[in-house]
Amino acid sequence: MKALVCREYGPPETLTYEDLPAPEVGDKQVRIQVHACGVNFPDTLIIEGKYQLKPEMPFSPGAEVAGVVESVGSAVTRFKSGDRVIAMAGWGGYAEQLVTDEERVTSLPESMDFVTGAGFSMAYGTSMHALRQRARLQSGETLLVLGAGGGVGLAAVEIGRNMGARVIAAAGSQEKLDIARAAGATETINYHEESIKDRVKELTGGRGADVIYDAVGGDAFDESLRCINWNGRLLVVGFASGRIPQAPANLPLLKGSSIVGVFWGRFRAEEPEEDRKNFQTLFDWHAAGQLKPHISHTLPLSQGAEAMRVLTNREAIGKVILQMA
Repeated sequence: MKALVCREYGPPETLTYEDLPAPEVGDKQVRIQVHACGVNFPDTLIIEGKYQLKPEMPFSPGAEVAGVVESVGSAVTRFKSGDRVIAMAGWGGYAEQLVTDEERVTSLPESMDFVTGAGFSMAYGTSMHALRQRARLQSGETLLVLGAGGGVGLAAVEIGRNMGARVIAAAGSQEKLDIARAAGATETINYHEESIKDRVKELTGGRGADVIYDAVGGDAFDESLRCINWNGRLLVVGFASGRIPQAPANLPLLKGSSIVGVFWGRFRAEEPEEDRKNFQTLFDWHAAGQLKPHISHTLPLSQGAEAMRVLTNREAIGKVILQMA
């Protein structure tokens, strides 16, 4: 099988495109013929040794895939050869075949094609958990989404709209903001041209946002902490800006607000039944046309390094996907 392989930590250019033997299947594992793989920010971290998970070398990056079950282990009960599936494996997806544990695999809904399915799990799973379990977002509340042009950000805009929130989308270009508005944002902020803090206060009559979804970190986090409403919740989702911010403890004290961590991977492990309920809701929304994932770039597996550069250069809007053929 063809695969992009990490043999030493480094930038995307250090990945090698190789022929490898098909992986062996354990008793409780599933082997998937991969049709498409999502490209995500953690992929760029894991190949540089900067992610919390550090697989044994050599390995292929790629956390989320969509494809068809090729074979199953003797103890697998939920899947059989020929089933259409998506999987969140952590790594290994930049390859034509992937072996992962049965518990990491989910049936691909009939409403989704492989490219859509490959970019769905991480963005929508993260954002649904963030807004439902961590923020407990209520209908009528104001939701500010930072990085609203990215995969998780656009998912948060759509989910917030479906949950009845008033959504303010913040991003760094008019093109990204136009797509966020089409996804359900009612107001937008270009944070290269205007102050997040001042604009949010203007839009909310000085109160601030009830929930702030932050996948950016850095300066955007600093500003957002100063435009949060009383009892507001600032969700720490990621640090696409490259800087992990530090919060002055007096600000949440004065605002009566909370800074809330979001780690969907841990949630899936600790509360799998709640995660399944989240995905059933997401799949129902998608089948009803209430979620429309945006994919800006689709590239072949051999161009995986370029796909990562598109992501890190912040050229993507929504998702970047690798296709195997």
